[in-house]
Amino acid sequence: MTTVLKVILDQLVDVVDADAAEASLEVARALVATAPARCEVAGVVPADGVAAAAGVPGLSQILRAPFPRSGLLASWPMGVAGGVAGGLLHAPTLAAPLVKHDRAHDNEQTVVTMWDLAAWETPGLLPRATVLAHRALLKRAEKHADAVVVPAHAIADRLAEIAPRLASRVRVIPGAAPAGFRVPTDAVGRRRELGVPDRIAVVAGGTEDQLRSVLASIAGEQTASVVVFDEPADVAGAIAAAGIDRSRVIVPGRLDAADRAAVLDAAVLLIALSERSAFPWRAVEALTLGVPVVAADSPVHREVLLDGARIAPFDDLRDAAGEVLSSADELHRWAVRSGDRGRAFSWRDHAERVWSLHAEL
Repeated sequence: MTTVLKVILDQLVDVVDADAAEASLEVARALVATAPARCEVAGVVPADGVAAAAGVPGLSQILRAPFPRSGLLASWPMGVAGGVAGGLLHAPTLAAPLVKHDRAHDNEQTVVTMWDLAAWETPGLLPRATVLAHRALLKRAEKHADAVVVPAHAIADRLAEIAPRLASRVRVIPGAAPAGFRVPTDAVGRRRELGVPDRIAVVAGGTEDQLRSVLASIAGEQTASVVVFDEPADVAGAIAAAGIDRSRVIVPGRLDAADRAAVLDAAVLLIALSERSAFPWRAVEALTLGVPVVAADSPVHREVLLDGARIAPFDDLRDAAGEVLSSADELHRWAVRSGDRGRAFSWRDHAERVWSLHAEL
């Protein structure tokens, strides 16, 4: 008898959270690659996502939901499953048909994933419809999810405060950089097209106020250009308010994995600003490439980055960056520590632990 694990791929076409969409594909591919004997992986996709599911080779079947993603995000929070519930169901996001099921007698399971708690911690930065949908889905998860996967114990602790009834069902399984994340052979050409020079500093995550503060702290110095990843909504306003020469700040917009790796190849340092309960995607990618990382002190950064990054209170980030850049030996030391820590993350490990979780359930 073959066991089928159904993986929900809700953002194949309608991408609203690029990191979650990318992670979902990585999870699905890794689950296919690590499937135990007599186990298969099927894809559950929105009505308009069947063709795009070809990007996940090895799926045993494609199960088409009755609505596009917008319809699913309207119906699933209300408990309307749309015919795709049942069996072993794994959602690499919170989007899932969370309905009553019988795990003991029918071997039905529903597991969802939460990469961040933005809908609760920073709701003003998200569309109102997204906040309402996420909060409604979490309420349904409290009733019907057999487990909730989060990428860090710090996020699990915060989630337990938001949804106490879920505390015993939360499992910690970290994410990773994209599989095979490496500097592309055409990195120089990619940077040229993006207008990114050599020897840059990369700033990732954080709020407009944090970005403005960091840029203002270096505005009067003749230092390297700065590339802003994961820019806040009003990045132009933050740059203007910082008083820094606009030509020194490059905002390339959303980049694919190869372009991000090409940019990081020119980085002497990545500064991770976010203090929120969210998996630090860009910082982990920097670790994977051995780029020195300076990160704002937060429970997530302390846990995920460990000693692979120089962690300091936000107000001390400038001094911390100065320490890392103080000499060639110091910079090399932090590059080595970064690369060592980067090897701790892989999607294959994530998938194997997901298979173990479903077997445990």
